[in-house]
Amino acid sequence: MPTQSGFDAATLERFADLMVGFGANVQPGQIVSIGGEIGKEEIVRAIAASAYRHGAKFVDASYFDLHVKRARLVHAAEETLSFVPSWYGARILALGEQRCARIGLSGPVEPHLLEDIDPARAGKDQLPFLRESGKVVNERTTNWTIGPAPGRDWARLVHPELEPDEALATLVRELVHILRLDEDDPVAAWRARADVLVAAAERVTERRFDALHFEGPGTDLTVGLLPSSRFLAARFETVDGITHMPNIPSEEIFSTPDPLRTEGVVRATKPLSVGGSIIRGLEVEFRAGRAVRIDADEKAEVLRGYAERDPGAARLGEVALVDGEGRIGRTGTVFFDTLLDENAASHVALGSAYAMCLEDDADHARMNESEIHVDFMIGSEDVTVTGLTASGERVPVLAAGTWQV
Repeated sequence: MPTQSGFDAATLERFADLMVGFGANVQPGQIVSIGGEIGKEEIVRAIAASAYRHGAKFVDASYFDLHVKRARLVHAAEETLSFVPSWYGARILALGEQRCARIGLSGPVEPHLLEDIDPARAGKDQLPFLRESGKVVNERTTNWTIGPAPGRDWARLVHPELEPDEALATLVRELVHILRLDEDDPVAAWRARADVLVAAAERVTERRFDALHFEGPGTDLTVGLLPSSRFLAARFETVDGITHMPNIPSEEIFSTPDPLRTEGVVRATKPLSVGGSIIRGLEVEFRAGRAVRIDADEKAEVLRGYAERDPGAARLGEVALVDGEGRIGRTGTVFFDTLLDENAASHVALGSAYAMCLEDDADHARMNESEIHVDFMIGSEDVTVTGLTASGERVPVLAAGTWQV
């Protein structure tokens, strides 16, 4: 019988075990932090139970309430909207210092709740995102993962043409397939996919491209790379040697660009869900690495607000490539959830960069730093990616969703 989330009891337990035992790879004796919004309690509890079965010392569950965020955006003084209490970031840093495991849940809850809020105001409050999260990721002090938590509101957003029960059932079927929970051994299936992605990352890294050129409808964008930029797949290892898969699902290879060398115009190929708002028809123009124009059919002011947060917020901190072999893109569904949509298409991110993608310490001083990290999708089968060498050679990398290297 389906549970509140739409998962039947057996599938819910299977999902929780995948997140705990493989995604975060929780170790006996670890403290485990689980984060979700109000409305995802059932899945949080299932993950907590799995964490304890895997030997967790303590499980700390925390919930973000979008209604409280709405109250702040409606009533608080505008100059206070970017304020974050110090203990929020201190908690994240403490998780790293104590070598904890972290598990997060994606998927919009009440996606229309902030629709009547001035987008410029909404862009000033970036919670639940915390800049300290980037620090513990770069320092590799926690083993962590994020996975999608289905629910009725999300299902209605993704499948508005269906009756509520059918919409939820359809979303769950898609997620079960995307998460490889329909395999006899989901962990083995993910390990095999990760092997493919790691090999692709190594091939692209070996070419030592100076830049990547994206071309497609409305897109002519060149993203410069740093001399020691390397591509990675989402199979990480902590400083203590714990292997984990930070995103489930993950279908990307990614790297750290040169924040001063992005040029051109790019058009998003999917809507972007950020800070409780949905941005549609996004188009961004870059000059000398900086986003000088951010336009959209809807809610452009939200991303503009994010891009004004600090000097690095309008520059790129990530470039990622996604082939056509992953399961997300093949569904043909727009999920309005960055975790899923970014793994369906190549993407870039404004804001903080990943130090782990740089092999030379000298490049660490050049990588982008920011309090934000916002991915938006720019790839499709109509978008080609070409590698540019320092000598001017053009090398096909991705075309029609197929690797060319």
